[in-house]
Amino acid sequence: MKRSHLHKNFKLNGISFSSNTELLIYALDLSSEIHLFLQSWFSNDDFMIIETSGSTGVPKEIKLQKQHMINSACATGNYFDLKENTSALLCLSVNYIAGKMMFIRALSLGWHLDVVHPDIHPLKDLEKKYDFSAMVPLQLEYSINSLNLIKTLIVGGGVVSSKLQQKIQHSTCDVFATYGMTETITHIAVKKLNNFKKINSSQAENSYYKVLPNIDIYKDQRDCLVINAPKVLNKIIFTNDIVSLVSDTQFEWMGRFDTVINSGGVKLHPEKIEEKLAKIITSRFFVAGISDSKLGEKLILVVEGKPQNINTTNVSLSKFEIPKEIYFVDEFVETETRKIQRTKTLNLIRL
Repeated sequence: MKRSHLHKNFKLNGISFSSNTELLIYALDLSSEIHLFLQSWFSNDDFMIIETSGSTGVPKEIKLQKQHMINSACATGNYFDLKENTSALLCLSVNYIAGKMMFIRALSLGWHLDVVHPDIHPLKDLEKKYDFSAMVPLQLEYSINSLNLIKTLIVGGGVVSSKLQQKIQHSTCDVFATYGMTETITHIAVKKLNNFKKINSSQAENSYYKVLPNIDIYKDQRDCLVINAPKVLNKIIFTNDIVSLVSDTQFEWMGRFDTVINSGGVKLHPEKIEEKLAKIITSRFFVAGISDSKLGEKLILVVEGKPQNINTTNVSLSKFEIPKEIYFVDEFVETETRKIQRTKTLNLIRL
């Protein structure tokens, strides 16, 4: 498949295009963001410059090969059996990799793509049904009552909380969490979140991440995931994500290596503790480790909003997982894509 290829079946908002130029002219009136993206995509460069989100560090610009982006699009299409003429909804900004990849999938695979404004209510004025779409967790939260409009939905850019997952269990839409990063051209693995098969399978068995085609995974000495995906990566990526390997193609995500808290010699995974606390805390929150003279690191809980009573006795926390202090912050510091910047938020607290 050629880099500049415009699939003959591709449609944008119901309109077909005979050439790249015709599509660019239409995009000029549609959206300056989409027009700039398409200009870059159809340029003679073999690569695109993409900025990472900055949620786990300082945002940086990276160079992605356009052929790798097409290969990623094909892998998603193959995994979900999304052939040409698939109807798809783009409700993410094309300023970021997730939105760009939705467009590239449509262009490369011959989908019929409709574009709506990328706000938190992407389905509010829609009646048409779609085969495929992608959202962030906040959009999913505000789309619960309209999920029947989408057959298959992938969710990335943040963790889908256990509370939110419970809300989608009876939806006709098949919802998948994604694992990946800008460097891997969005997801390299997906995890089913609802509609689990009851025969010869259990919810637990379905809750693991499964890698897409042509991707090999293993662990390094830190128990962190290593990704070998030559069709979308120029080199092997050593992540900071601690995982448990279920098989050659499945893994369970345990948490970030760089967020592990060593409290009195006990290693604590903030992500697993947050999953438990989400059952009793309705506000946004996170746990973190701060310096402590006795424990080395002390586990604390940071909650967004006004002070409230939080009773952890009804949650299955070990004695080591119970926060030693609770802090309240009026408003968390965020990235442009609304991911919490934990370090900057912690700097707001007088510890």
